[in-house]
Amino acid sequence: MLRMQDISKIYRTDLIETHALRDFSLRVGQGEFVAVSGPSGSGKTTFLTIAGLLENFDTGTYELDGRDVSRLTDDGRSRIRNEKIGFIFQGFNLIPDLDLFDNVDVPLRYRRMKADERRKRIESALDLVGLASRMKHLPSQLSGGQQQRVAIARAIAGDPALILADEPTGNLDSLMARQIMDLLEKINDMGTTIVLVTHDPELARRAQRNIHIVDGLVIDSPPYEARESQRAARAGTSPD
Repeated sequence: MLRMQDISKIYRTDLIETHALRDFSLRVGQGEFVAVSGPSGSGKTTFLTIAGLLENFDTGTYELDGRDVSRLTDDGRSRIRNEKIGFIFQGFNLIPDLDLFDNVDVPLRYRRMKADERRKRIESALDLVGLASRMKHLPSQLSGGQQQRVAIARAIAGDPALILADEPTGNLDSLMARQIMDLLEKINDMGTTIVLVTHDPELARRAQRNIHIVDGLVIDSPPYEARESQRAARAGTSPD
């Protein structure tokens, strides 16, 4: 699903060069649930913005769902981002004066779907997160956990191949955080690949694989091939 090879990203000012990622290589398979952790300033956010096609990089290659997306134009990145990737942010990023239905509808409109198709997707997504009965409520009428569920509904309504979640439980108490993780696991069980950035070791342990980033490098990550062999052995099948 996601393959990065020798990615480097340098931020430059007049006086300083900051190496956010250094020869960064990572592979995430279709259907995996991967947790990414590391100290502040380690490169997690840079990795996520590059993975989400929100930012370019300096050297290396990036393949997403079998396509080389390393040197796409802005329009090309936007199109693939809208079709292939769902985003979940710590701050929910809901539009306050739109009801839940219209908040989930926003990214679908960019895909020029017909109204009936959008409505089916929105209702299905809100039903999955347990908020179908509140689709005409405003975000301000919901708790923080409910608002994050709306953000998840918005992310999955477009049926993305990959969900990138940036500290999605960071603004929630422990009970709500566990509920959000339960929901993400349910979505992953339905076949969606999830990459979760988190500082919470308890949440990271619930992922299938943990990746640790320090100083722009991946450390302490089981090789993808070894992980696939383990999964295949448990399932009694051969790895892809």
